[in-house]
Formats: sequence, structure tokens, C-alpha cells
Amino acid sequence: MEGHAQRRTGGSGRTVTDVQGTVADGFQPVRDAFADNFARRGERGAAVVVHQGGRKVVDLWGGTRDADGTAPWTRGTAQIVRSATKGVAAAVPLLLHQRGQVDLDAPVGTYWPEFKAAGKERVLVRHLLAHRAGVPVLDTPLTPARALDGVSGPRAVAAQAPVWEPGTDHGYHAQTFSWTVGELVRRVTGRTIGAWTAAELAGPLGLDLWIGLPAAEQHRAGRLGAVEPPAGTAAPGLRIRPKQSVSDAYRDPGSLTRRAFGAIDPLPDENDPAYRAAELAASAGVATAEALSRFYAALIGDVEGGRRLFAPATLTLARTEESAGPDRVLMAKTRFGLGYMLHGPASPLLAPGSFGHPGRGGSLAFGDPESGIAFGYVTNGMQKNVTADPRAQALVRAVAKSLAG
Repeated sequence: MEGHAQRRTGGSGRTVTDVQGTVADGFQPVRDAFADNFARRGERGAAVVVHQGGRKVVDLWGGTRDADGTAPWTRGTAQIVRSATKGVAAAVPLLLHQRGQVDLDAPVGTYWPEFKAAGKERVLVRHLLAHRAGVPVLDTPLTPARALDGVSGPRAVAAQAPVWEPGTDHGYHAQTFSWTVGELVRRVTGRTIGAWTAAELAGPLGLDLWIGLPAAEQHRAGRLGAVEPPAGTAAPGLRIRPKQSVSDAYRDPGSLTRRAFGAIDPLPDENDPAYRAAELAASAGVATAEALSRFYAALIGDVEGGRRLFAPATLTLARTEESAGPDRVLMAKTRFGLGYMLHGPASPLLAPGSFGHPGRGGSLAFGDPESGIAFGYVTNGMQKNVTADPRAQALVRAVAKSLAG
């Protein structure tokens, strides 16, 4: 690999940031795009790592570890990655299926009898993963304390009546994914999803990645903060359906959009150590960019110093389209495999065969089996987007440019 710390300047000639790290020959466009994110797209602190064929080819970081601070981001800085956590969590039931412990076509109630309540008897495991279960909302939102206690969330979603006939349509389960998938894993394995991830994924692969950040690792996490993107840099974002904009849906207390993202009310403090420690598989994972990239590298193939996770048949399940078209929550045409967003207008990835998951406001991680690329990007500057952050998209375009030569 080649490269070293690089200082970039903006159009006025002022110093913007130092970009630290290395890129392999041919991947200089990713370094340039990463530096441009600080100079032109409002980046505060971030890291990006790319693997190709299981080998790390990009490892860059820069800015400050806290969105509102001055201490530098270091190579080991981790961040909450919001819904990029879902891509890690989804691997757990798929690996349990691979091991013969979970039948994707079995009713969820087979493993979790209480879930059959209120008309959910026919909800299948695959419906949970493909956002087709019909329970993206809670009629009575949970307080942050109850959302984090590990008990109230599963109980609430088990009692919740579906808002559409399960299996017939899809809508993003923004928050309830934590409790549906997390409780399924607990019922099947006897372990929480965070404990399973630590023992079966993070430990064997050497990943700085947690669903439930231990007290001893809290010092690793930087602080998130809201960041307004500079004028003219907003991503095209979601393709809005006619007659109702996404912003209208967020303002409407009765919309599925508002209710899904508001299943925890008031919104929790994501910088609170108690929130980072909670095993919220939908939103509270903490990871480095290297861990996310290495994780996807192991999903799609062999990785240096580790083992392949997904058998070919499981990889096919992860990225075979299960849901497509107008999303009842995101108000856009989305595509999902089993637990993973698939490449499309609402969530552009590298290529048609790519699968992964963005985090609202910034982070993105995915794998692309055809090119052998695995990608992880984390940031502490939360911008106003859901699935198509302009900084992440600039980096993805730079990876594509690098591959094209």
C-alpha cells in the first residue's frame, strides 16, 4: 500500500483537514473523494475502509473524533452507525439458518410463541428480515428507558397488531427491527444478539464492532452531532412519491413514517453510554470503518486472517430480492433482500449485485461479490438524509472509478 498523511485545502486556500492512512495503487480516487468530503461536503470526522478480494486496499481517516470537538480522529475511533447495524444483525439469523437452527419459512411464533398475538400467526421469519411483517410502528411508543431495557421492546412488538396484512407489502421497520430480530435470536440461541455477535462474529474475525458497547470500550466511541451540509451538496436522496413529500410524512403524527421512526419517544441521546450499551440491533451498533468493511469481506468471501461467513447459498439468500416497490414507511421505491438493502435508486451501492445497509445521516457498509469489494464508511456528522448520503455516495463513485482504471 502507498500513501501517508495528506493535508487538503479548500478553494480559499485555507487548511481543511489532514487525511491519514493508506491506499493501494489504483485507489487514489478514494483518497481524493474522502478529502473532498471535508473540503466541500461538510464532513467533521470520518473513516473509510475498502477490501478487495479479502485484502484491505483503502484505510483512511480524518477530522475530529467528536462532531463538536477538537480531539483528532484516530485509527481506532469507533462511532454509532445507526441503521448500518441492521446489516450486521441480519447476518445472525441467516447464519443460524445456515447451521440448521432457523427455518426462514417457519412462522415467527414457532420460536417466539407470544409473537402470534393480534393477528401475527402467519408472520414468517423471512418477513421480519424483508420488512414485510407489518409491525414498523408501536401504538404506544416506548420511552428511552423502556426501549433500552431489553424486555419492553419485545413485549410491545409481540402485542402490536400489524398495520397491513403481513407478507403482502413492505415498509421499513426502522426501530422495531431491534426487537423482532433481537428477540428471535434470543429465543433460538438463548443468547442476546449482542452476545452472539461478539462470540461468533466480532471475536473470530477480530472486529471492533459491537451491538451493545461494553463499559471497557466506551472510550473508543466518538460523539455524534447534527451537521448541515453545505449548500448545493445534498444528495438526490429518496425518490418522493407524488402528493406527499417525505418531509410532510415526518411532520404528520399519524403517518407510518413518523410513527416508525418515533417508536422510541422522545428520541434517545445517542451519545449516552447507556444507549451505546443497549443491544438495539436496528440502530445502536458501534463500529470502526475497518470492522464494517472486514465484516462484509467475510460475508462475500475469504478474508485475510479470518474465515468466510456465508456459504454460497446463504449469500444468495441475503441479496435475492424479497421486497421491492413503494415502501410504506420510507415513501420511496426500496429493495430488500433478507435483512439487506439492495442496490437501487433509493440506496445506490456499487453495482446491481451489491447488498448492505446505510445508516440514517451518514454511515454505509456493503459487499459486492462480483467485484470482491467490501466497503465501510462511518462518520460523526449526521446530515439530513435517510439512505443516500452525499459523502458516502462520493466515496462509492470513487471506488467505481478506481475499479474502472
